[in-house]
Parts: sequence; C-alpha cells; structure tokens
Amino acid sequence: MLTSSSVLLWTVILLLAVYFAAVTWVGKKGQAHSRSMSGFATARGKVSPWLVGASFATSYASANLFIGVPGLAYEHGTAVLWYTLGCFGVSWVGLLLFAKTFWRYGKKFGHVSTLPEWLGKRYNSKALQAIVSLLILFNVYYIVGQNVGLATIFETVLGIPYFWGIIIGVAITILYIGLGGAFAQIITDGIQGILMAITSIFLVVSFLWTIGGGWNVFGVLTDRLNAIDPNLTAAIADGGPYNSALAIMAVQFLLFSFVLMPHLLNKVLSIEKEEDLAPFTLSAGLVLCIISTLMVLGGLAARVLFPSLQSADAAIPTYVIEAFPSIIAAIMIVGIISAILSSTDSLYLGVTTSIGNDLYRVVAPLLTSKKMSEQELDKKSLNVAKGSLIVVGLLSLYFSLERPESLAFLIQFSFSAIISGIIAPITLGYFWNRANNYGAIAAVITGASLYVIFTSLNLIGNIFIAMFFSAAAAFLIMGIVSGLTAKASAEKLVLKKSS
Repeated sequence: MLTSSSVLLWTVILLLAVYFAAVTWVGKKGQAHSRSMSGFATARGKVSPWLVGASFATSYASANLFIGVPGLAYEHGTAVLWYTLGCFGVSWVGLLLFAKTFWRYGKKFGHVSTLPEWLGKRYNSKALQAIVSLLILFNVYYIVGQNVGLATIFETVLGIPYFWGIIIGVAITILYIGLGGAFAQIITDGIQGILMAITSIFLVVSFLWTIGGGWNVFGVLTDRLNAIDPNLTAAIADGGPYNSALAIMAVQFLLFSFVLMPHLLNKVLSIEKEEDLAPFTLSAGLVLCIISTLMVLGGLAARVLFPSLQSADAAIPTYVIEAFPSIIAAIMIVGIISAILSSTDSLYLGVTTSIGNDLYRVVAPLLTSKKMSEQELDKKSLNVAKGSLIVVGLLSLYFSLERPESLAFLIQFSFSAIISGIIAPITLGYFWNRANNYGAIAAVITGASLYVIFTSLNLIGNIFIAMFFSAAAAFLIMGIVSGLTAKASAEKLVLKKSS
C-alpha cells in the first residue's frame, strides 16, 4: 500500500480524478452518436481508423496482459513468453487474415452492428443470432476478471478496500459507456492506449537500475532467475499451463482465434471505408506490439526482486511502487488502471449491445401480437441495451466479491468458451459454400458445451488444450451436419467478396 508516501498517494488520486472527469466528458460528447442501436454499438465512421486500431489493441490487452500474465511469469518464468509472442505475432496475423473479409461481408449484409448479427445474416438464422448472443454472456466472467484486477490495484496502491475498488470501477465504466456508447469507448481507449504504451516502455527502461547489467540487463535477469530456480528459465516449464509442446501450440491457436472475440471484431465494424482498414490494422499492430511484449517482463523482474509475494497478481503493482520516483510511479499506476478499464468498457459494450440488438430485437417481435415499426424496435432495443448495463454491472460486481486464485485463468476461461463456439461458424462461413445454419448452430453448442465440460469436470487439465479440442470438435460437427443438410438455396447465402 502506498499510503506511506503522501506525495504518491495524492498524485495518483489527482490523476485519477482528472482521468475519470475526462472519460465522463467524452461519454457526454458521444451522446450525439448513440441515439440509434447501430450508433451505440459501433459509431461507424465517427472515429479515425488510427484511433480505432489503438482501441482494438487496448481492448485486447486488459487486466490479463497488465496483471494476470505478468503474474503467471512471476510464478512460471520465461515459458510464459510463448503467450506474449502469440499476443503480438500470431494475433496480429489473425487480424490481418480475418479483418478485410469480415468487413466486406458485413457491408454486403447491410452494415451489421455485432458479431451475432453478422452470423445471423450470414446463415439467415435468427435462432443462431440469439444463441450466439447468449454465448457472449460468458464475457461476464471476463468483466469479473477486469473488476478483480482493478480492485487489486486500488487495494495494493491506494489502500482502498477490495470491495469498494470494484464498486468504483463498475460505476465509472457504466457511466461513460451508458452516455456515449461505442464513440466514448473508442475515444477513451485510444487515450488509454497511449498511457499503456508509455507505462510499458518506462517499466522496461527501469531494469537498468533495478536489475542492472547495462546492455546485458536481460542476461543478468536470466542468470538471477536461473539462480532462484532453473525451471524459471526453461523454454517449457515443468508446471503451469506452458508445460508441453502441445500446450504451447494450443496457446498459439487460442491467440490466433482471439481476434474473433465479439468485443474485438466489433472494432472492424466501426470502420466506414475499406481503405481505412490499412491504418486500422497498422495502428492495432504497433500498439499491441508495445503493450503485449514489455509488461510481462516486469513479472520476471518482480520474481527476482520480490521473491516472496503473497499474490503473484501483485507483481506489477509492487514493482512499480518500488522501482520509480513518486510522480513517475503515479503516472504508471494510472496507466495500469487505464489498461484494465480499456477492456472493461469494451466488454460491457459488447455484452449489452448483444442483449439489445441480438436477443431483444430478435425475440421481442415473436412475443407480442402488436407489430412494431423498425424505428420503434430500434429505439426499444437501444433502451434495453443501455438498461442492461446496470444489470450486467451488478451481476459482475456480485461475482467479483470472491477473489479468484488466478486472474489470468478466470479471463482465459471466459474467452475460450466463446471462441470454442464461434470459430467454426465464422471460419467456415468465409470459405465453404455448404456451411449452413444447422451446422453453425450445432457447432456453437458443441464447442462451448465441450469446453465447459472439459474444464469444469477437469477432464482436460490444461485450459488451452481443452479449448483446442473443443474447437476441433466444433469444426468436425459443423462439417458433418452442414454436409448432410446443405441445400442449393443455402449455398447461395455465401456472398462473393466485393471487388
């Protein structure tokens, strides 16, 4: 806790007050762009593609890369760098491969606003759209992970009790997303991306005086880790999630697929013109490179300097507190907090727009005998989306009350369940003209259900391998079901790419 340093404490409080005031102001500015369901969900064409790309990278990063993965590095050593390598290299390749085709199909479908809507129109299935929207509710666990990370920072740095840290984070995020929707989320994430990049660079530069060794600083760091435990410098660790070549390959598969997460693909739908995809992907890659490769090294340094921490997730906050002068530490702490908020706001937006656009909008007309106009349905869907912010926020707060053992594992469980269900329908929807709605629905249910069964019953201990086999089963099931049920009329749903 930093209360022993009054300069640092009050600097952090002042910066946070300015930061929260700024994002709330941006939220109010975004009200003009959030008066329709599409505007609330994507703010298409209202934000520079460079800023949308930075928003993609910061939404990708989250508490996982700034707290959870460094915590795993603290515990398991350099083997965790396989995850970091995949975050930038493999995920960015995935973005380059998926983004343009996804955008082109979205435009052909009539400027869709969400991933479930994209799938629903690709397979001409409202049922599939509603099912995927329910699957996205797994992101509540992802939000819980962000809440826990934020509360950990408040508790470690400011001495604010864990419970109140969660309440503060949930309240602020709901406020500016409720006001400004996607416009507020993208703008604030772009600002947060700059803070995150600065924080990551400062942290690695600090190795020169905390670890020592000059130009050989990483050699010194490796030697000191090896002296603690040779397993900390092994390419494949004896324990933890990176304990075999199969596990590492499964991690790369997960990170390649991670760009398909609904709260990330929605950024592609925010791009208005195809020529804007180039600056979008370049900006996403540059920012992601910095924030994914540098922060995890702090977990390794913390293991050398503070080998007896009670919680591995406290590695980065503890390192920052001890390594920097008060003013710099305060800036970095706010940078870490912004990293967490950058994913939290995106996740809230993704879950709530899916509830309004993909669940209510699909189900409501079936439950009433009164015919609603498209304008009336859009307005009610928007109100449901905004109202569900409160419900999702309270639900995530409730689940956050009991701190999980590992922040990284909680977050990775949530997105692995979603990816296991959606990767086959998205991928085969691009390339296979016999892929149909029956196969897509079977794949979503099979992939997500198997992942939950494998992990909850501990049938497959490694969460990455569990996701790999679940996704593989989804591909197989979709191939079989689509092959058996495909009709010529269904094949016509595959749209040719625009020239």
